[in-house]
Amino acid sequence: MRSYNALLFLYPAATAFLIGACGPQGSPVDEEPDPLAIEEFSGGDTTIFNSSPSAFGFAARNLKGDRKTTHFLGDSFFKSAWVTAPSSVEGRDGLGPLFNAKACTSCHSKDGRSSPYDDESTTGLALLFRLSVPGEDGSGLHPEPVYGDQFNPKSILGVDAEGTVSVEWKYTQLEYDDGEAYELREPIFSFVDLGYGPLADGYVVSPRAAPPVYGLGLLEAIADEDLLALADPDDVDGDGISGRPNYVWDPVSQEDVIGRFGLKANQPSLLVQNAGAFLGDMGLTTPINPNEGCTSAQMDCSMAITGADEHRGGVEIAMETLEQTTFYTQTLGVPARRDHDDPIVRQGRQLFRDANCSGCHTPGFTTSDGYDMPELAGQTIFPYTDLLLHDMGDGLADNRPDFLANGNEWRTPPLWGIGLVKTVNKHQFFLHDGRARGFAEAILWHGGEAAASRDKFKAMSADERAALIRFLESL
Repeated sequence: MRSYNALLFLYPAATAFLIGACGPQGSPVDEEPDPLAIEEFSGGDTTIFNSSPSAFGFAARNLKGDRKTTHFLGDSFFKSAWVTAPSSVEGRDGLGPLFNAKACTSCHSKDGRSSPYDDESTTGLALLFRLSVPGEDGSGLHPEPVYGDQFNPKSILGVDAEGTVSVEWKYTQLEYDDGEAYELREPIFSFVDLGYGPLADGYVVSPRAAPPVYGLGLLEAIADEDLLALADPDDVDGDGISGRPNYVWDPVSQEDVIGRFGLKANQPSLLVQNAGAFLGDMGLTTPINPNEGCTSAQMDCSMAITGADEHRGGVEIAMETLEQTTFYTQTLGVPARRDHDDPIVRQGRQLFRDANCSGCHTPGFTTSDGYDMPELAGQTIFPYTDLLLHDMGDGLADNRPDFLANGNEWRTPPLWGIGLVKTVNKHQFFLHDGRARGFAEAILWHGGEAAASRDKFKAMSADERAALIRFLESL
């Protein structure tokens, strides 16, 4: 059953009924509001009206005073290039021993989605690789015994890097229903120049492209009950969509909670996700992850000097720094919708609904009034996601379970701001591994629960397909 709160802005009549009698401050209005005009404020009061190459990097518009100062302090840590310990750069050392990048912005360029490929034959910084092996009884997955749960192609002086990754492409030629040709590409990765011997037999690899980081606090502020109201694990309503939440362990609260971050909704909060990124991507320990990620086979890694300091609580990133960095990712504003009054955009929005793309990419929510950040509480937002797990078919499967997520399931990614990726990040590589070269390819890779929507897109005329993509470009 779909949440009425979440679907409010799918249906103009419902919108008019609930908010048509009042303006933004409760004052009467003479006309029903235009749903697309309301959607212009993608992030509610946090919305940023800027479509420049810096559009993803602004503090929430309603952030004021000392709160804004804390945001900029967190920004400084997010942008910091961390260095090897020991260093005279106080509080900015401890990089490695093994790592993927020296700064958060190395992957999340301009707070957006960095290009996962340097060219057609090499991978870039913004693509990481989860590694795992099946359990001894053939069930479950465990970190790869030599290289751990994440492949690290970089290292500090005196420590061998884990190796490099190359990519080849498999191309498939297909046609829309009207006979127009299109091409899909699938990456095939290989690990070479391995620093610690071969990978274990039967290892499983899952590539992950770095997603944008704006608007994350608003997603955290959505009430659990609104997400659960969207879940339909047994497809009771018969629409072919059976989204379900991922329940994951929260090391802070010491309980299972609904996961809403990470490509498989495997992270319980932004604080925990950021701590994981500090460790996995840059080799920086925090109170949440106090131990380096070296395996027993990586003795040089284990023996390397760390930046752990008693003034930071015996780790390399003090809790205060982790919290300030998290505050930054919570309080980045969301870019406003553009061209909502364009007739082609409006046609595309209707086609998006008619194809039931909104069955997973739920347009609107109102965040919880009880969320502990006043700037983000009680906001009407339009992220175009349900944050639930969906089976996307064998074509996109990584065959890697993650808590309750199986190898075919992925979290619905938010679409707000996606039309500005080309402007900000100078590319349009989409999906979990960046295989799609634009909106059309991303849609055409959809399978599983989204196969019916993909087929409706394939059956559209060329003008209709262009209109739907024009709508996505407006988000």
